[in-house]
Amino acid sequence: MLVKDCMTRHPIMISPETPAAKAQTLMIENKVRHLPVVRDGKRLVGLITRENLMVPPSDLGSLNVWEISRLLSNIKAEDVMVKGKALVTIGPEETLENAAALMIEQKIGCLPVIEDGVVVGIITEVDMLAKLSELLGGNVAGVRATIRIPNKVGEYAKIFSAISKHGWGIYASGGAETPKQPEFWDIVIKVREVSEEDLRAVLEGIEGHKVIDIRMIP
Repeated sequence: MLVKDCMTRHPIMISPETPAAKAQTLMIENKVRHLPVVRDGKRLVGLITRENLMVPPSDLGSLNVWEISRLLSNIKAEDVMVKGKALVTIGPEETLENAAALMIEQKIGCLPVIEDGVVVGIITEVDMLAKLSELLGGNVAGVRATIRIPNKVGEYAKIFSAISKHGWGIYASGGAETPKQPEFWDIVIKVREVSEEDLRAVLEGIEGHKVIDIRMIP
């Protein structure tokens, strides 16, 4: 799975001269939290986030409503945008896990996607969560199970083999190292056209494996 498969293409973009108040209106009307700031040819120069548009209360305390309005109308995108070394981007051919790692490392909620110096999209934490939901079966009906297995070669295959023998199909799966127990791995699968009881019986019959959670997702 690559960034280009999950990113929002053709995001709303603004110029550095766009009033901050207009940027805020665009965000509200389009239900977005990030706006790439570009110059001619969609060349990225900055990024506006909701946090950028928050005016500290200490700056407003001594002003009346007209002065506040005038202050806000004079602020441009270039005055408050993320820029320079603080502006973190990624390419469309990067993997989704690299994008997630970069966002976690930098503690940011999005990455403008750049190709040949031009903005071609944006990937956000919401895009990541949407793809995670899709990879784990989303809202498709089926039985979802979490199985704790030894962190050894061949253990994952045992699950697929046991299920396939009954003619059932795994249509979503994922896995991660068990927290604080590196000798184990937690596998999540979703199986259709099977009862919770039947799937549990098969999974509990695999030696060395433990069913942590199993439930029907309607």
